[in-house]
Amino acid sequence: MIVEHRTYTFRPGTVEGWLKRYETEGLPIQRRHLNTFLGLYVSEIGRLHTTVLMWRYDSLADRETRRAAMYADPEWQAFISGVWSLGAIQSQDVMIMNPAPFSPGA
Repeated sequence: MIVEHRTYTFRPGTVEGWLKRYETEGLPIQRRHLNTFLGLYVSEIGRLHTTVLMWRYDSLADRETRRAAMYADPEWQAFISGVWSLGAIQSQDVMIMNPAPFSPGA
């Protein structure tokens, strides 16, 4: 098992609009294609205007196959084009995390 950990930093004032759009448009598409949705978290203290999105996959190969199918989906292409055109996201960091042997689900 692996966890994909995505951190997005937004322009001030744009997180709430992105969250609404992601919940109604982006997340349903991703749920069709990707493995287990672990959650989306919004910063309260510390680096503000930041979200963390996490997905669980069986392996890197599982992630690669699922994400390729999602990228080929015309609905996802339309959604992501619209998101990037907003200019709300300033940066994106992606990490692939392996669980420690004593982690739940490891």
